[in-house]
Amino acid sequence: MRHRLDKRALLALLSALLLTVSLACDRSGASADGGEDGEAQTAQEETDGDKKDGDENGDEEDEEEAVPVEVVALGRGPIETVLRFSTNLEAENDVQVMSRASRQLQVRQLLVEEGAEVDRGQLLLRLENVELRTALARIEGQLAKARREYERQTSLFGQQLISEQTYNDATYELEQLELALQDAQRELGYTEVRAPIAGTVTERHVSVGNQVTANQLLFRIVDFDSIVARVYVPEKDLWRVRDGLEARLYTEANRSIERRGAVERVAPQVDPRSGTVKATIGIPRGAGLLPGMYVSVELITAVNAEAILVPKKALIYDAEQIFIFRLDGEDRVERLLIEARLEDRDNIEPAGDLAAGDRIVVAGQAGLKDGSLVRLIDAAAGDPDGGPDGDLVGATEG
Repeated sequence: MRHRLDKRALLALLSALLLTVSLACDRSGASADGGEDGEAQTAQEETDGDKKDGDENGDEEDEEEAVPVEVVALGRGPIETVLRFSTNLEAENDVQVMSRASRQLQVRQLLVEEGAEVDRGQLLLRLENVELRTALARIEGQLAKARREYERQTSLFGQQLISEQTYNDATYELEQLELALQDAQRELGYTEVRAPIAGTVTERHVSVGNQVTANQLLFRIVDFDSIVARVYVPEKDLWRVRDGLEARLYTEANRSIERRGAVERVAPQVDPRSGTVKATIGIPRGAGLLPGMYVSVELITAVNAEAILVPKKALIYDAEQIFIFRLDGEDRVERLLIEARLEDRDNIEPAGDLAAGDRIVVAGQAGLKDGSLVRLIDAAAGDPDGGPDGDLVGATEG
């Protein structure tokens, strides 16, 4: 009887355990299903959120931002191309007058001073010449005697009363005395110093009473009508330079005064060491320039009085090419390739289809490309935002 009761109790305990296990499994399954549904919902929400954010970002990317720029309207005006040089002026006719006397002589008379205008051949000074005059008179007497003797010997030789040798000796003596007379006259002439060229006495190196030796410097004479500027033109610009080409000159002392000159000649060869060609520029006497002055020289190689002027600050350089941005309509620009026909320090004259009135970008073009959206700024007002309401403002007039 007791054994039967134990068996029943054991069966009841097993039944209870099985029921407990079954309930636990049901709860686990329910939790697992709920988790999967939650994760799926969360993933869907995130996907919807990303899609919404992507739509918003796409809208922002589609909105192009206008670049603030400054423009000017092209106009017409004069332009010239110049070659610039610096040099010292010099006179082509610049002569040092030297003493030519073969002996030491004293200055007896001084006839000109520094600053004096002299003609060619004009007497400048006299040297002491008493001894030379005496020597000349002595030779003239000897020559007169030799001529009489030569005439007598000629008559005797014609009558065959003297030998040929005697006649030849008389002839030789006469010839030598004639040469001595020429030397004496020349030496006496050297005591009168004359101007070799017409010009201005710029230096005097002797005074009355000074002893003058052979080859001593006495005066310096400069022809101010022969003042020139010599410049050296690079070989690549040689084709621009020709005789008669106009030149402007400015002194370092006063650059506000402009002097005019012209190319007188161009050397017919290129210096192989420097790759340059010498050009000589003549300067009129009334220009007020002096030899030795340091001057700036501008050779005007080309001129156009009615050129389309493009400011150099508008140019963009890309390798060997030049570009500008022209306003196309009111808010977009086009990129144009141009070629400089003439240029000066501030502007170029373009070769192309640009016309007066075209508006081109002169500030802010660094970040532009062809077709870029732009917003004009008023440079005079200094407003980078295009006015108080951010609206477009008019182009700056060129």
